[in-house]
Amino acid sequence: MPRYEFRCRACGDTFEVVRPMSEASAPSTCPQGHADTVKLLSAVAMTGRGSGAPSAPTGGGCCGGACAC
Repeated sequence: MPRYEFRCRACGDTFEVVRPMSEASAPSTCPQGHADTVKLLSAVAMTGRGSGAPSAPTGGGCCGGACAC
């Protein structure tokens, strides 16, 4: 099950909640009992590449380096 990170606006505590994705947007109460919490955005780190994965485009700019942006 996914973990969602929340921060309490009242006490500043940061905590995690494990719940199904269907309840991802449901509010959560902090461990101190405060209801004024906000869900934080979490960065997901992915490493490695599976076999047969397409390579990332090289170059730069808006179209892979083919224009004079």
